[in-house]
Amino acid sequence: MITRVVLVVEDRRVRQKLRRLLEQPDVLVEAVSKRTGLWEQIAKETADLVVVSEPLMPKPAADTVRLLQGLPDSPAVAVMSARDDAQEQAELLAIGCDAVLYTGLPLGTLRDALHALLEKRRDLMDRTLSTRRAVAEPRLTDFVSSSVAMQRFMSVARRVVRTDTSLLILGETGVGKERLARAIHAESSRSEGPFVAVNCGALPEALLESELFGHEEGAFTGATRSRRGWFELAHGGTIFLDEIGEMPLHLQVKLLRVLQEHEIQRVGSEKAITVNVRVMAATNRDLEDEVQVGAVRRDLFYRLSVVTLTVPPLRERREDIPELVDSYIGYYGVRIGRSVSGIASAALEALSRYAWPGNVRELMNVVERAMLLCDGEEITLRDLPATISGVRRERMLETMLQPDVEARDAVSDEWVERPLAEVRAELLERFERAYLTKLLEATGGRIGETARRAGIQPRSLYDKMKRHGLRKEDFRRRAPEE
Repeated sequence: MITRVVLVVEDRRVRQKLRRLLEQPDVLVEAVSKRTGLWEQIAKETADLVVVSEPLMPKPAADTVRLLQGLPDSPAVAVMSARDDAQEQAELLAIGCDAVLYTGLPLGTLRDALHALLEKRRDLMDRTLSTRRAVAEPRLTDFVSSSVAMQRFMSVARRVVRTDTSLLILGETGVGKERLARAIHAESSRSEGPFVAVNCGALPEALLESELFGHEEGAFTGATRSRRGWFELAHGGTIFLDEIGEMPLHLQVKLLRVLQEHEIQRVGSEKAITVNVRVMAATNRDLEDEVQVGAVRRDLFYRLSVVTLTVPPLRERREDIPELVDSYIGYYGVRIGRSVSGIASAALEALSRYAWPGNVRELMNVVERAMLLCDGEEITLRDLPATISGVRRERMLETMLQPDVEARDAVSDEWVERPLAEVRAELLERFERAYLTKLLEATGGRIGETARRAGIQPRSLYDKMKRHGLRKEDFRRRAPEE
């Protein structure tokens, strides 16, 4: 993480001397020297350490120290004094200053004292990060699997752990892309550094740039103080950019610069800040198609995809479902204080037949719900959602779609017990999935052609495919030979 130091020193020579002593690749030094509105300006700064000349401190000094320590990042405070006065030093330390330094000290002594302050601050930041990481940080060993598809995937994932190259993680919604990224980070050489996760699709375009790269005071309306962005906060660690396909093109240019030059510029600043960050990106879209339509820069795609991992969807590794269910029963037993002995074979069979468009995230939610509803010692079929426990409806829908079958003959007795709107919505969803499946088979998974035939936009088609758990790669393999 980059450490930011603010110098509040009036004497230009002392200020320059301190800057030379403090500047390091991961230390950013800012100087504040004007008297007019001085403390108003300081209150807008982002700082880990404030070095202030004693004459510039308003009296009483204790109030000034409290003001500085009350800034958003709770910085350490060092006071520079032109007098080597032991009593003054004791009084300043007693009111909360972290250090009192005499400007007449030899350069080596002054440098050592300042660097000791920086190390103390870094240790505090590291302890804070370690406390956050202690909350169930995932590991690659957590990804236990009996399926061939997942074992092959994990074999590749383990080989990229110790590298420092950028990583692109592909996969449908809910397969665990962020969890995988966290696990890779936790076992990498950057594990002691921060892991910062950013959802590029969750923020407005105007806000995303400021959040990623930071901003200076006055950079835009509402920027009342300078602020570090996520790239600075991730210095020495990993940044995970989820939904990378949602990033606007002009921000893709700035991201490309980070990957090539390891530099960022805050919004409203011309100063380059060096950052040491490993970039991992993820998406549930086909980035090659996004490149073709101009939504993603080709040079950025090549930079991000040095190593690409595609997480298999749950429907392609159904043999893992029993083990996953056991794991989630144990996890939620502790979390919600509800213990069950296991799951009935009929319920487990229903889970194994289900298509899982929401993948492992959906499975986790289903297990949690079942444990809350369960009134016996094990999860049974009635504890599962109707869409899962009534998988036989898939066969009913297939029957209804046959042209020589009367619709009334295919209607289940169970359906007449439910509201019409609910049954209609369910049937429309299932029909839409069946329709898109047939169409994708006919087009060999070509998105543009499928969207044209369906009369919808490619983006809309992607959304529908994601909702139904459909991947174009599956249909390319099934495409009829020409």
